[in-house]
Amino acid sequence: MANSPNDSNTILKPEIEKTKLPPMFKVLLLNDDYTPMEFVVECIERFFNKSREQATKIMLQVHTEGVGICGIYPQDIAETKMHQVLNFAKELQHPLQCTIEPV
Repeated sequence: MANSPNDSNTILKPEIEKTKLPPMFKVLLLNDDYTPMEFVVECIERFFNKSREQATKIMLQVHTEGVGICGIYPQDIAETKMHQVLNFAKELQHPLQCTIEPV
């Protein structure tokens, strides 16, 4: 005897909604002719938790290519990190620019 959809002993599987991941954003540092390389390395280490070696590699990419990716984060975290870098640079009177863009 086959079960019809209206039988009381038919087990229905609930639809499982997949959690949608938040949009991700790249945090970018932009090259300029005035900010010292050591300061850029310090920012990357401090705000992006990179090792000295990783930070130096990113700084060199910024220096040679004009832009470097420091990390990829959800929008709110990316914005926070961008503002931390900009505020720190402003506080120490460096023109370092940091921006975010969608991945």
